[in-house]
Parts: sequence; C-alpha cells; structure tokens
Amino acid sequence: MLERKKVKGRTQVTFVLPDDSPMGPVSVVGDFNHWNPAAHPLQTRGDGTRAAKVVLPVGGSHAFRYLADGGHWFDDDQADGHDGGNSRVHT
Repeated sequence: MLERKKVKGRTQVTFVLPDDSPMGPVSVVGDFNHWNPAAHPLQTRGDGTRAAKVVLPVGGSHAFRYLADGGHWFDDDQADGHDGGNSRVHT
C-alpha cells in the first residue's frame, strides 16, 4: 500500500506492508535509491504494519519493488501501475 503526503513542494511516499507478510526483513528498492536494499528498510509501526518513507519530486513516476529476506523480490499489488518487472508510483 502507498500513502502520500505533500511536503514543501515534494511528495512523501510511505511504502506500507503488513508486519508479518512476508516474514523477515523487507526493503523498498527503486530508481529513487539506485536499487540499494540498505537505503530504505521497512520499520515496524504500532498499527501492525511496517513502512519506509521516501521524499520524491512532484510530478514524477518511479519504478520500485520490495526485496525480502532470502533474495525474494515482489511487487506492490496496490501500486499506481506496473511496467513489466516493476511496480510504479506516481507523485
């Protein structure tokens, strides 16, 4: 799930997953962080989810995926779109 908030002419995108699915550590990786799994690991929140926040320019479109423990890549079913192998978020 994607949450958005406008912040000083930019868009803060929060990437959200359930706390237990999939099990183990998960990172959001994409063109906004040079596909670096260490850049945005999801952190547990008090509401039973885990999330990572990324601030992006308004009016852009970015490719991303999630990377789970064991090298398991997966997409966000609720993303703004998909372009073959990646999910897309529009700001």
